[in-house]
Amino acid sequence: MNLFERIKPSVRKHNLLFIAGLVWMAAAGILLGRGLSYLWEVKHFFWLHLAGGMVLGVFFYFLLFARISKKHIKRIRGLGIPYPCAFSFFNLRSYLLMAIMITSGILLRKFDIINKEWLYTFYVAMGVPLLISASRFFYSWAFNKEIQ
Repeated sequence: MNLFERIKPSVRKHNLLFIAGLVWMAAAGILLGRGLSYLWEVKHFFWLHLAGGMVLGVFFYFLLFARISKKHIKRIRGLGIPYPCAFSFFNLRSYLLMAIMITSGILLRKFDIINKEWLYTFYVAMGVPLLISASRFFYSWAFNKEIQ
C-alpha cells in the first residue's frame, strides 16, 4: 500500500451521498444567510426580493440543479471502489465550477458591481436550488434510492 492510499480520507461510497448533502446544504446556508440578512436589514421591498429570489431559485433548480444533483448521485453510486476519497463527491469540473462561482460572488460583492439588493436577491435565488439539491442527496443516502 503506497503513502497516498494510507493517508487518503476514505469513506464508504454510500456515505459520500451524505457528505455531498452536507456540502450543498452548507453552501445553501451561507448564500441564504447572507442574502436574507442583508435584505432584512435593508427592509426595502424585503418580501418582493424574497419572493423573487425563491421563484428564481425554483426555476434554477428545475432548469439546472435537478439534472446536476441527479448526475452526481448517479456518479457516486457508480464509483468502482467501495471506499473512495471523502472529497470525491464532486468531480474536477464541479470543483472548478464551484471555485468560479464563489470567486464571482466575492468579486461582485467586493467591487460593488451590481446593486446589493439585487445581488443578495440572487444569493437567495442560488441558495434555494442548493438546499433542494441537498435534500435529494440526503434522501438518496437515507433511503438508498436513486432519484427519479
